[in-house]
Amino acid sequence: MQTQQRLPFIDMLRGFAVLGTLGTNIWIFAYLGDLSYITTSNYSGWWSFNDFLRMVVLFFVNGKLLGLLTIMFGVGLQLKYQQALRRGNAWPGVYLWTIVFLGLEGLLHYTLVMEYDILTSYAVTAFIVAFLIRLGDKVMTWAFYLFGSFHVLMILLIFISSLQGTIISFNGMETVAALYEQGTWLAQVQHRLTNFLFYRTEAIFIIPMNVFLFLLGVKFMRNEVFSQHDKGRQARQKLFKIGIYIGLPLNLLLFVPGGLFDLPVRYLCAPILSIGYIGILGKLVEYKRLDWLWQCFAQVGKMSLSCYVLQNVLASIIFYGWGLGLGGQLNSIVIISIWLALSCLQLMLASFWQQRFHMGPMEWIRKKTIQAMTQ
Repeated sequence: MQTQQRLPFIDMLRGFAVLGTLGTNIWIFAYLGDLSYITTSNYSGWWSFNDFLRMVVLFFVNGKLLGLLTIMFGVGLQLKYQQALRRGNAWPGVYLWTIVFLGLEGLLHYTLVMEYDILTSYAVTAFIVAFLIRLGDKVMTWAFYLFGSFHVLMILLIFISSLQGTIISFNGMETVAALYEQGTWLAQVQHRLTNFLFYRTEAIFIIPMNVFLFLLGVKFMRNEVFSQHDKGRQARQKLFKIGIYIGLPLNLLLFVPGGLFDLPVRYLCAPILSIGYIGILGKLVEYKRLDWLWQCFAQVGKMSLSCYVLQNVLASIIFYGWGLGLGGQLNSIVIISIWLALSCLQLMLASFWQQRFHMGPMEWIRKKTIQAMTQ
């Protein structure tokens, strides 16, 4: 019964995270692949109102919702593990096919839609974590601290090198922007394939962080963080305090221009606020008058893979030259409005779809493919 009671909140968090990742990606689409618009590297002073508004949105979403989504993937892995134990099935067993499908879907999504796909990195992470769980709690705990410490050390070393004057820059983005503004869809596909290793650098770089956050999701499940009982509420209260008193102040470093804190905020400070969001949303769902809204987010969460792909396809059509070609022409208010409009559209589509089919199209393809492979 506990698992059933937790599932709506878990689905809601996953849906919130998926729509929130678009809050970061929308700027990449809107500025035609130019990553400098989600960093402070090009600024030596304060921003205009247009830039400041963009940074306010990024303060709340950049890295935070991706971190939350990563944690929720770990939660999903733990649910699959529990299911395998209940049924007496071998682990990871059939789940390996889920990982293969996720990796292939990520490769297709990278090639055809967006170069900053996260699914391939999640597939590699899921493979590692699946075997860590199999090795037992002691190994899993050691891995949790080992991968977490390695990631922190890596970011700190990069930060120290930045203090010596080595700032990561995004020179050459003008060429990329021109391609996405004027090039055909096939030319963009060719560009992604030609620059595969360059664009997959982050997907490899974040694997230690992903393993840590996956394992954190596993631990949250085992400690009943998502439960509606007192134990779950008390745990979420602790996460709420961590997010408010530690996560928010640390993420204010994002407003320091010059690029010095871009990586530490995204890869160290943001995940702290990610777990804070679990506590914050845990409090919000107690307001029953908005149950209809939480249910809509939960519907998105149930078909998160389909919604993740859909929102990136729609953003491509809106901003890239082969579509409506609005990239590079809109101010922050309009871009934010498009993000909110796409989010509302997905909330409605997911609710409509779930009422009729009970499973998203990508989720259905995955299920049927795995069934065919394992029969």
